[in-house]
Amino acid sequence: MEHPGKRLTAPASLSPQRQGCAPTDPAPALPAFQNQPCLSRVPTADKSSRRRPGWRVRASPPCKLQSPSKARSSGAFSLPSQDFTRPPDPKTRPQCTCRMKILICTALAFVSVAAMSQPDPTLDHHWELWTKAYEKQYNNEIEQRWRRIIWEKNLRFVTLHNLEASLGLHSYDLGMNHLADMTSEEVTSILTGFRVPDHQPTNSTSYVKTWRTLPATVDWREKGCVTDVKNQGSCGSCWAFSAAGALEGQLKLKKGKLESLSPQNLVDCSSSYGNHGCNGGLPILAFKYVIDNKGIDSDTAYPYTAKDGSCKYDPSRKAATSTSSHQLPRSEAALQEAVANVGPISVAIDASRPSFFLYKHGIYNDPLCSQEVNHAVLAVGYGNLSGQDYWLLKNSWSTSFGEQGYIRLARNHRNLCGISSYASYALM
Repeated sequence: MEHPGKRLTAPASLSPQRQGCAPTDPAPALPAFQNQPCLSRVPTADKSSRRRPGWRVRASPPCKLQSPSKARSSGAFSLPSQDFTRPPDPKTRPQCTCRMKILICTALAFVSVAAMSQPDPTLDHHWELWTKAYEKQYNNEIEQRWRRIIWEKNLRFVTLHNLEASLGLHSYDLGMNHLADMTSEEVTSILTGFRVPDHQPTNSTSYVKTWRTLPATVDWREKGCVTDVKNQGSCGSCWAFSAAGALEGQLKLKKGKLESLSPQNLVDCSSSYGNHGCNGGLPILAFKYVIDNKGIDSDTAYPYTAKDGSCKYDPSRKAATSTSSHQLPRSEAALQEAVANVGPISVAIDASRPSFFLYKHGIYNDPLCSQEVNHAVLAVGYGNLSGQDYWLLKNSWSTSFGEQGYIRLARNHRNLCGISSYASYALM
């Protein structure tokens, strides 16, 4: 009677004698079922063979059945043979396509949400107040629950941080702003857009130190060189707002007129210079576009849409031009001199930390803020508060962020957040 089931090869730890038959002896030494081939070890390293070295089955003369108990104890049951040394056929392997991966990830996300703990019912009232204050609307109950859980996590983080700040452990406070229902990964992927260049832009020139005595404090807002705070929305166009802000400062200094320039003009029209619209770009490349294009439209003439579009630049409605662009060396001293003597400067920082996008007030000084920059902002001044130097930065996340849209970042603190790594400006 044949043994049912799959054919198996002998483990490598078993010698031929323990398998029930000697490799070449026609008379088996140990019992096995009659009329079944015995397992024997045959070298498979022959160059003419495609099989890898190892075990395979060779049909030896049939083994005679002896005591079943001895056969079981010896491991001599011989099943129908199958060669496990042959590599599986790639054509039969299951293929996992990108679409399949996306579906799997989506399914896992919903499963993980369903498996999460319930939101804290004691926070229901505060959640309702917050969603009304920022006019939050969600597509479905699952998304709302997911946002609620993120919100509660950020709330705990903000509460503990502010407690430590009240004890003198931090120089800044956090708040539950309009970004409090987002994760760090979401903020980085949606609200940032500075693309680190592979090399120094060839169209830029280095800043030359003037050796002038610098003022202790600079704030270009007080001199009327800074327009109102904008909101880039769900578009990685921070680089365009930063570049437009730097040009706005030069327009005021050169022409005596303060006017908002069009970030959308840069988003739609500078792709041939290496920018990618809502998927990121560089202020220095935006400056190059304005120079070659001989102008940029005003924000009124070319309004912002927070999405990519076809170029609609109208030279008859241009509001500003530029003659040259400049890339600063990676030095906070050079950046300070440029801010003091040139005007508002485009800079890039790391904006991925929860402590950054939940910043509310004070001098931001998170030691975990890296120099791997991903977000472009505008340096509009610098100063000192209670012995601590800071940069004054204009963001493009609406006035709900930070100090009415601004953040003070610790200055002369080992290039915190990479503030001086990619500073640039344009002249008229």
